[in-house]
Amino acid sequence: MSAFISIIIPHWNGIDVLSECLDSLKNSTYQHKEIIIVDNASSDGSQDWIKANHPDLILIENDQNYGYAGGCNRGVSTAKGEWLLFLNNDTIQDADWLGHLADAVGNQNDIAAIQPKIRNYYERKLFDYAGGAGGHIDLLCYPFTKGRIFLDQEEDLGQYDTVEDIFWASGTAIMVHKESFEKAGRFDETFFAHQEEIDLCWRLQLMGKRIVYEPKAVVYHKNAVSLPMHSFRKYYLNHRNSFFMLLTNYNLPLTLYFLPIRLMLEFVAITYALLKWDLRHFGAVFKSLLWLLTHPFVILKKRRIVKRVRVKNDKEMLKNVYRGSIVFAHYIRGIKKYSDL
Repeated sequence: MSAFISIIIPHWNGIDVLSECLDSLKNSTYQHKEIIIVDNASSDGSQDWIKANHPDLILIENDQNYGYAGGCNRGVSTAKGEWLLFLNNDTIQDADWLGHLADAVGNQNDIAAIQPKIRNYYERKLFDYAGGAGGHIDLLCYPFTKGRIFLDQEEDLGQYDTVEDIFWASGTAIMVHKESFEKAGRFDETFFAHQEEIDLCWRLQLMGKRIVYEPKAVVYHKNAVSLPMHSFRKYYLNHRNSFFMLLTNYNLPLTLYFLPIRLMLEFVAITYALLKWDLRHFGAVFKSLLWLLTHPFVILKKRRIVKRVRVKNDKEMLKNVYRGSIVFAHYIRGIKKYSDL
């Protein structure tokens, strides 16, 4: 029998965006599913609109905005599915996408998470910024994807049409085995938004599980609708959260080894922002470093959590990591495609 999937959509304002997503989901041919909308205290009347127009869906009304991580976690408490599919509200999907994801996980007990191919909503032939054809990461915890390195997005020409293991599955549309999700400790709500799925996938791999990309399942994403690309908050969360992973997910010797190198790159980013007089980016990087400096107990607590779930050592983990700096490869060597790495 096909797996029952709980689709969990965190939502904060934007009825028109959510409406298109739900209309698309209704065209999905996969029947063994439920849809849970987690409203993060929207101020535009989203709650009443959902009740009036989609009374068949499950609605959770939060008392405040808990972000992507917190919203998704609260949706899990209601979910009945063996698999949890966390889905951005600014997506539409091919009709057969869920079936392909369900078939891919099948009876393979070592798979903990899977993502579809994610293309851009506005330019349908381009891989989307948030996910592309599966996520990867370098030694210093800078993420990138097949199909997108920093701001360079590739056209989908079928070059990434093979099912394969990846380092992280995009939170735009990530399907996670519920039992594994709970054992890993759910999403870390410290992240609020951005890269919490990378952190989760890292822990799942430390538990000995696999993360997979399924190209036959296709989703289209309106990137940066919730948080604009060059906003202060997005810069801040991206810098803080990726550095936070370096400080918490590696063993202590590797953390201490990579720490000064990562710090150097952060100061390079600060200097570059000042030279361009980009005070927004400068302030965001500075604030992220200040947060890390003033939250040592949060970092230590997270390290203990990671240690509890770990069954795989970092020597094994590093086999799944790009053994270099994606920053150097892109900005110094001029690499713009994953295939050129």
